[in-house]
Amino acid sequence: MKQATNIINLSKNCAHKSPENEPPEEGTPEELSPEEEQVPENDEISIHYVSTGEIWDRNKIVVDNIFSFKVALDITRSNDHEIEPQTVEQCRRRNDWPKWKEAIQAELNSLLKREVFGPIVQTPEGVMPVGYKWVFVRKRNEKNEIIRYKARLVAQGFSQRPGIDYEETYSPVMDAITFRFFISLVVTENLYMRLMDVVTAYLYGSLDNDIYMKIPEGYKMPEAYNSKSRNMYSIKLQRSLYGLKQSGRMWYNRLSEYLLKEGFENNPICPCVFIKKLESGFAIVAVYVDDLNLVGTPEELTKTADYLKNEFEIKDLGKTKFCLGLQIEHLPDGILIHQSTYTEKVLKHFHMDKAHPLSTPMVVRSLDVKKDPFRPQEVGEETLGPEVPYLSAIGALMYLANCTRPDIAFSVNLLARYSSAPTLRHWNRVKHVLRYLRGTTDMGLFYPNKSNPQLVGYADVGYLSDPHKG
Repeated sequence: MKQATNIINLSKNCAHKSPENEPPEEGTPEELSPEEEQVPENDEISIHYVSTGEIWDRNKIVVDNIFSFKVALDITRSNDHEIEPQTVEQCRRRNDWPKWKEAIQAELNSLLKREVFGPIVQTPEGVMPVGYKWVFVRKRNEKNEIIRYKARLVAQGFSQRPGIDYEETYSPVMDAITFRFFISLVVTENLYMRLMDVVTAYLYGSLDNDIYMKIPEGYKMPEAYNSKSRNMYSIKLQRSLYGLKQSGRMWYNRLSEYLLKEGFENNPICPCVFIKKLESGFAIVAVYVDDLNLVGTPEELTKTADYLKNEFEIKDLGKTKFCLGLQIEHLPDGILIHQSTYTEKVLKHFHMDKAHPLSTPMVVRSLDVKKDPFRPQEVGEETLGPEVPYLSAIGALMYLANCTRPDIAFSVNLLARYSSAPTLRHWNRVKHVLRYLRGTTDMGLFYPNKSNPQLVGYADVGYLSDPHKG
């Protein structure tokens, strides 16, 4: 860990503000004492239960980074007050229909421009054409404000058959650890970082198999085909389309081939990273699907951006301010990354946005196994039912801990051990972490500008820290 990285409060002077030194806000209760902070074991569970869009099986789920990312994505997309339309007809009945109509037309224009649709043909015998669906999304910025309406015509790839309709599907993407490394590199080496968005990126990929799709409703048929049933025909796709199993890989292959041709080298350890070194400087392209983070010296970044724009339609978003759910603030004395918007959504999702805040991420453990609040399920102790979103809460907190909040990492890791059979005691500990976040939503990682950063390490040695193994 670099000494240049600190957990800080998002105040104007980027310094940690101790809650003990601040008077309570008007109309809010004063801070609880350590004894009062302990959530009693017989605390009743709230009747307001929520779950993410996916149902998790406690006996089968693996609580890892992939699981936490899926939960975070579910929570980020969920909004009880602003549900996205599911069909074109639902779009028509909304007040913002003109914006959806514009988005639909823009998508159709992109499909025509990229020559995604091939000829309309009679469906070959033995071929199962894939279906289609319109997907509507409102893209938001780091402040959760709507910045763009997007409509996507996606193929229903779940009907594709492996070995017949597709082969490989894997495509590498940048993770939060890699992204934080680049943040540190930008600060310590005085580099620049830009974010570029490739418009309709998947449509650039060439298909490796013959794919036929059902003719979308409203798509104009040639007069020669009007004498027969519409269901007898399908469209042969010429390029990859959103929803197809191999689309992500086809796009990555196309981008990779183009960058390698320009002299970029692909990193074998992290294949989503491309590096080009010259005497005048260097440029790094870090790929996350259609988002390209460019890191390097000013001259090489300009050349790289121009090179990419020659081949792809790209939106240059300037300095990277939002990526992988992380908010990035470029300050005079360094770079700050945090997830305050995501944290607020998590609290609201689990109905803890009005809870009294706490100043510690977990209660004090006891060396007495029988009194330890984190002890495993006891004989006769009831396991929480599926209506309690224990797994969803663990996943949401794990994503936060892995990205910008290492201060809750130990607590979340401890609570994740009981995911298969959580009890009321464990759920109360989860609520304790959420109440801690309620009072520290404005915390994040700060990378200050320092010319000579030093590498330091920390070790924490405790006697019998896990009483159950003593």
